Amino acid sequence: MVAGQPGWAQSGGRQPTLDDLIPDSAVSDPEGWASQGVPPDPQDENQPVLEPDAPLSEMPLVTVPWPDQTDLPVVQELEPEPDIEFPELAREFRPIQLRGSEERISDDLLLVFPSDDTRFPERADFVDRFEELSTVEEYDGDDDNLGQLAARARADEELLNRLLRVYGYYDGLVLRTVGGTDEDEGGADEPRVRFDIIPGTQYTFGAIDLGNLEAAGTDYALLRNDFEIRTGDPLLADKIVEERYDLDEALGENGYPFASIADPELLVDHDREQGDLTMITQPNGKYNFGQVISTSPDFLSSRHLSRIARFDPGDMYKRSDELDLRRAILATGLVSGVTVTRVKTAEPANGQPGTVDLQVDLEKAPLRTIAGSVGYGTGEGFRAEASWEHRNLFPPEGMLRVRGIAGTREQLAGVTFRRNNLGGRDRILTVDAYATKQDREGFEGQTISLIGTYERVSTLLFQKPLTWSVGLESVATREREVTVSGEKGPKQTYYVGALPLRAQIDNTTDLLDPTNGWRLGARVSPEISFTNDEQFTYVRAQLDASIYYPVSEKIVLAGRIRLGSMPGAELRGIAPSRRFFAGGGGSVRGYGYQAIGPRDDIGVPSGGRSLTEVSVEARIGTGFFGGAVSIVPFIDAGAVDTEPYPDFNDIKIGAGVGVRYKTGFGPIRIDVGVPLTPGPGDPPVAVYVALGQAF
Repeated sequence: MVAGQPGWAQSGGRQPTLDDLIPDSAVSDPEGWASQGVPPDPQDENQPVLEPDAPLSEMPLVTVPWPDQTDLPVVQELEPEPDIEFPELAREFRPIQLRGSEERISDDLLLVFPSDDTRFPERADFVDRFEELSTVEEYDGDDDNLGQLAARARADEELLNRLLRVYGYYDGLVLRTVGGTDEDEGGADEPRVRFDIIPGTQYTFGAIDLGNLEAAGTDYALLRNDFEIRTGDPLLADKIVEERYDLDEALGENGYPFASIADPELLVDHDREQGDLTMITQPNGKYNFGQVISTSPDFLSSRHLSRIARFDPGDMYKRSDELDLRRAILATGLVSGVTVTRVKTAEPANGQPGTVDLQVDLEKAPLRTIAGSVGYGTGEGFRAEASWEHRNLFPPEGMLRVRGIAGTREQLAGVTFRRNNLGGRDRILTVDAYATKQDREGFEGQTISLIGTYERVSTLLFQKPLTWSVGLESVATREREVTVSGEKGPKQTYYVGALPLRAQIDNTTDLLDPTNGWRLGARVSPEISFTNDEQFTYVRAQLDASIYYPVSEKIVLAGRIRLGSMPGAELRGIAPSRRFFAGGGGSVRGYGYQAIGPRDDIGVPSGGRSLTEVSVEARIGTGFFGGAVSIVPFIDAGAVDTEPYPDFNDIKIGAGVGVRYKTGFGPIRIDVGVPLTPGPGDPPVAVYVALGQAF
């Protein structure tokens, strides 16, 4: 019929209308009209008449038999599985849900796993990771309609499938149900998401190709053992990342500074249920350390940088030693940036390691600082303090500081010289000279001091198990007390020479915030004192011990004891500034600074020859601010006596509670203490703020 239309147009005939094509009889009786067949074309005399019941012509290209000529097999009805439940349809459609072990993430989110935990041993980690990343969980509690919830459920379904592959389940099945699971669980209209998870078979590692790692020679076995993935192990994506890091670290710590590791490639074979891992590794030769070369020798010389380094030329290269050198240079405070470049000076040959120098490029930081402060206190009066320092006036690392204090009750002028990393890493020489005048309510005095100290210290960068210091002190002080009536007594001059020695053993976990271990420190200072034409000799000895015990992940018990004694001289022969005092934030909390101990006629603490302090506290972590805040109840006790050995006749006890806030450089401490055995003049409450724990 379509082919005839151009013919009409060429002969000038009219186009047929819709009424011509579909007559009224077709509308009133469609089946009858259709049974009449195709009407003949009046212009085609040879057109055959088609009968509705006429058989089809032979079709030689069709070889498939007609359905009525084929015997189809009878479909056998399957036996029901005992662990599969066929629930009734909810509303229009309800997916099949399996019985199993449920993990309720929230009111709107439910995960269902096989009841047999051995089929998915990583389930706990899987659930934790899903909960952190779930879109449904992120918007939990929002007033969502069913469409919004369904969109988020689709995103979570994709997430679950990805996580299954992370844990090696490449043929896992996740069934999603949205819109309610049980009418008696809050009603069918309540938005709810359920995932039935069938992990399937966990794939394993197949072939493992680490490229040219065998070029490491005798180190191959050590390096391969650090890459703890073997054929047949569960195919865990996290394990690949973890072991790549371990292999990279092992190469860097065993003399391979130029090693390279390509990105891992995983080829999963579903027929074998295995994944073949390829991670091309090139050791690129083994090396020993050569020289440390400074590009700014007048600022920080190569010799000084070599002294800071924790390795010597000829030592096997270790990446941690290189990074430690960089951190140590930054810790000097003299530079704002450090770039360390490895330079090959000898290639490996004849089975011997090559040599690699470290070239250090430095960016100088500002070296001069001017600081000042002005304040006023009811007990102190007016006070202004200023200082100037140059941190590299005497290279390398030779600092000079000049400071001064002008105030109502104190005046001071001093000069300090300090050289860091002298004779070794973290060894410091300090020489401090100052003159001061003090006018207190109980006494007034003028003092001139010259103090020199050489010490090995612990730092936040490197906490040392053993630290020590030796020193030399020369002090001249003139003091006089104020009588009860306010009149000034006679001046008394003391000339003191001392040789202070200190050592500490530390095996705690952290310098500022220890959670486990103990510390033991001792100070011994033989001293000689001249006053009123008399000579006195004595020994100032002090022992400090502390212990830290973790009761649980969030609770640490800490205890401290301090004992001090000064045998050899009467109290009158010891300058007040050399005596023992107690009280304050690092001593017995709840009392004023140095407010515990014997007092003179007007109630001013005069110090003693023996000291005893005991402290116990519990450091209890909380969930506030991501676990950064902890609560610390404490109780302290202490006594100071005039005799060289304590008699505990006037022991003072304080208690309270503190708050700690962890930062990247240590905890900030706020303690509030009250005196449980207060004396005259003791405040009802005392507050202390500092950096680090109390001990």
